[in-house]
Amino acid sequence: MTINRYFEIIYILLDRKIVTAKELAEHFEVSTRTIYRDVDVLSGAGIPIYASKGKGGGIALLEGYSFNASLLTSNEQDDILIGLQTLVVTEFPNSDHILKKVARLFKKETTNWIDVDFSPWGSGQKNKQLFALLRDAIVNQLVIHFSYYNSEGEKSERDVEPLQLLFKQNAWYLSGYCLYKNDFRVFKISRMLEVTVTNQTFNPKSSPIAIENTERQIAQSSVSITLRIASKGAYRVYDEFDDHMITKNKDGSYTVNAQFPIGPWLDSYLLSFGTLLEEIHPADLRARMVAQLDELKSNLIDS
Repeated sequence: MTINRYFEIIYILLDRKIVTAKELAEHFEVSTRTIYRDVDVLSGAGIPIYASKGKGGGIALLEGYSFNASLLTSNEQDDILIGLQTLVVTEFPNSDHILKKVARLFKKETTNWIDVDFSPWGSGQKNKQLFALLRDAIVNQLVIHFSYYNSEGEKSERDVEPLQLLFKQNAWYLSGYCLYKNDFRVFKISRMLEVTVTNQTFNPKSSPIAIENTERQIAQSSVSITLRIASKGAYRVYDEFDDHMITKNKDGSYTVNAQFPIGPWLDSYLLSFGTLLEEIHPADLRARMVAQLDELKSNLIDS
């Protein structure tokens, strides 16, 4: 990334005083022309950097120049380090290398304050690599192909221009432009199978704010539901619902009033509460749930 290269050029020059364009070009695996262009950009940004020709010449900073960390407050320095640490735990290329250099420039110790694993508990290495694969496809603007199961259980093949990774309500989603639907879509990553990155590049299209757009679509097909959940289900209540949706009853149970999108997944979701679920409203949903339980009971007896 160009910004990282600019920063590292300054760091190298602070450390070594003078370096030839050829040495920098070999270090970054770019042409000397690119290095001289970087020097022009840095100079235009007010960094006192220059290139001299002849024996003993090279690229250097004006004598006496030093990175003035005091231009940033201590809190601003901490914010930069925290941002870099976040990139490190997502295994963003070269982020650990850059974090160490910035910490030395700020003369600060870094704290291992965050650790992130984007896969479910007990996942294999393949699932753990999926996040990095999607991240790289987004950064390099490459179309991805995958099989996808929607909330109706229907399978389809998708080619998507990936735009953004989203985290919402304990799950990861991918926002992108679906070439199959010719529209922007949000995909639940756990339902994406056999994900591959193609060689097809794309120019990102201007997109709506993915989460807000999806929430609007869901709200248009949602129904208001009231649940009473036993006191032993407190962990589910507070994990899955906002405080304003929850009322704690005198007997220790919880009443939850929430909007749910209509679809087959809703029955499965409500059944997942098992005996923790004590009441359901409206009545037609309750009747449907009873029918589902009767069918389940019949299946288990006949098996």
